[in-house]
Amino acid sequence: MVTLRPAIFEQFDEIICGVSTIIDKNAKPPFWFNQSLSVGDDEKKVLSNRKRWLESLGIPPENCATQKQVHGDTIRFITEGGMKGESDAMITDKPGIAVLISTADCPAIFVYDRKEKLVAGIHSGWRGTSIRIVEKTINTMKNGLGCKPGNLFCYMAPAISQANYEVGPEVAELFDGRYLKKVGGKFLLDVPLANYHMLLEAGISKKHIQISKLCTYNFSNLLHSYRRDGARSGRASGIIAMKKI
Repeated sequence: MVTLRPAIFEQFDEIICGVSTIIDKNAKPPFWFNQSLSVGDDEKKVLSNRKRWLESLGIPPENCATQKQVHGDTIRFITEGGMKGESDAMITDKPGIAVLISTADCPAIFVYDRKEKLVAGIHSGWRGTSIRIVEKTINTMKNGLGCKPGNLFCYMAPAISQANYEVGPEVAELFDGRYLKKVGGKFLLDVPLANYHMLLEAGISKKHIQISKLCTYNFSNLLHSYRRDGARSGRASGIIAMKKI
């Protein structure tokens, strides 16, 4: 299997962070190395994929927290693994507990506070972006958990690029014009840029933010994309955790 590892967290020995890809020796179309139980793939295969992938990162599957992502702005503070219900962001201060974000085009953002020792995982598609879940998660970390912007480090995993993300006027009207490019009667929307600006507006330094340059739609030999492959697209998993030291 192939896992993407963000460079931004390499300076922290205590952090595990990675994003799965479609690649695995046993992966076959249409779902490839799928991590999701909600796309019609064989359940046993999916659970095996997820187990092997998590173990390759040194994370026991029972220590991984998952959520039913609903494109909302619910944020959960979690202390153990398992399914946590409907939400789109999770925060934990427990070493050894991983938070998992599922994605196949939507930005997945991972955050670490080097002083307070907290990690967060955020799912932010166009709906989540329009209701500013990234801003709300960072504010929860700052106002409720004592985090300072100068101590936060962030990674935005591969997502669909503006060039490949066409939306109608009913979606476009929810966003500032700087994130839109009009093409005929449709608009191209830059969701990653909108989320990046939220991180900056929260006071996080540019030097503390890494944004993947990979477009999920373009890299069909590496990444899942719902917009490209439709209902039979698999899903990637992204995780962040603090090691038990």
